[in-house]
Amino acid sequence: MTFNSQVIIQDIRTDFEEMLEYVTGEQARTATADATERGLFKMLIEMGLKLLTLFFIMRSQNASRETFKTADGSELRYHRDTKRRYVSIFGKLRFVRPYFYRKGKGGRIPLDAELSLGDDCYSDLVREVNDYLGVNGVYHKGCETLERLLGLRLSTRVVQSNLGEDAADVLAYYAQKPAPVASSEAEILVIQADGKGVPMILEETKPDGVRLGKGEKHGHKKEAIVTSVYSIKAFTRTPEQVVASYYDKINLDRPSKPQNKRLWATLDGKDTALNRLAKQVRFRLGSHIQYKIALCDGCEALQTRIAKHFSGFTQILDFIHANEYLWDVANAFFGETNDQRFAWMRSHTLQLLSGQTSQLIAEFRSLTTQPKISKRKRIQLLKTANYFERNLPFMDYPTYLSNGWPIASGVIEGACRHFVKDRCELSGMRWLQCGAENLLRLRAVAENNDWDIYHAYRKQQRHQRLYASLPTNLVPIEAQAFIPAPAVEPLISNKPSSYLQMPLAS
Repeated sequence: MTFNSQVIIQDIRTDFEEMLEYVTGEQARTATADATERGLFKMLIEMGLKLLTLFFIMRSQNASRETFKTADGSELRYHRDTKRRYVSIFGKLRFVRPYFYRKGKGGRIPLDAELSLGDDCYSDLVREVNDYLGVNGVYHKGCETLERLLGLRLSTRVVQSNLGEDAADVLAYYAQKPAPVASSEAEILVIQADGKGVPMILEETKPDGVRLGKGEKHGHKKEAIVTSVYSIKAFTRTPEQVVASYYDKINLDRPSKPQNKRLWATLDGKDTALNRLAKQVRFRLGSHIQYKIALCDGCEALQTRIAKHFSGFTQILDFIHANEYLWDVANAFFGETNDQRFAWMRSHTLQLLSGQTSQLIAEFRSLTTQPKISKRKRIQLLKTANYFERNLPFMDYPTYLSNGWPIASGVIEGACRHFVKDRCELSGMRWLQCGAENLLRLRAVAENNDWDIYHAYRKQQRHQRLYASLPTNLVPIEAQAFIPAPAVEPLISNKPSSYLQMPLAS
């Protein structure tokens, strides 16, 4: 053990004694819980940095400096100790490790492989915490949170770059991820797809100094296609029960929750999204799946592609979207404050769910021929009639309900909102496609509860790329846990740092 390591060990022992004194000594008898907790947190961070530094020193001291033999049998001689910077959750440090070199064969640092280090200075824990903060909130706020809690200052550029690198293995991860076991699935397999606009930066901009014209914007929106697949148990109900639940808020028996739900979003287009979804679906088919359902909102482009990619699925028009067209007719005739709308809507919704859509179409077309009908009403009647007529093959709601199939696409509607909109459409946001795509991939990992297992997989893949092998001291993926964000959320404050009685980190 060198003098340097002995000094650090003595410092750590002294620090530990000081912490014991801090919570048991004279000052602790009058200290508040808040001040004591903050002081201990700061001490523990400082001690963590010393302990981690000691770890690296000891590993470096114990590392062999004898001749190093490469995988191809070449022998490299010890050349020198070389420095490495390491940014940990406790702070920044430097350590040295032996470097082996031979002219014509290049150099190797075996200890980097033993420690499974990446090719930059950021620890995996720092990256994962930053990734998690980044997929759930704006990058600069994540940086502020880390600095406030740990005194660790990182730029948003670094955070965004790391997130992009860490998203690189997401597709490969899901390609090798086993399908859910049949015993955990329900009998109905459901797919859904929908689009949500993401504000983009125009990559081909006008020359500097050209003023935007009236109505022009610095960017435009590109559609992110959101897809989901899950299984669910059959839940039979009657049209009358659905109407009572929808309009009278009568609590009926609730359907079971979706099983093994998987979400995805991409800016690479409808075909790319549905091709990937088709691959995921193939993994989940089997004798345990009795029905295959595809829910859609009536978008012709999606319906056509779903029919092509999922020929064995029964397409269903989302009832909520269909009913919105009825609401548009009701509002056109009665206004949005007239209570007569509800009686009209109840009766017409019951017709819709009872398989009388053809009668509704005929009724609306007949109304358009009345001499005193206003232009606004005529336009809305024709719009609704045309929508129903085009989607009639997907509106056999009596059959769907009696079979216990879902008729509403709430899963994908919610995903478009919280998965895409709530992160990508905050005020003033504009995205480059590669940045948004990387974010959506890691956001899918988080939404699908694959965070810890994915990052363990990512680290294995990185190790294999850098060192052409798997780590010899491999920890089972299931045992690798990420520090969850809720553990730190209570410490986050919107008040300025001067509000804190004691800083969390120097």
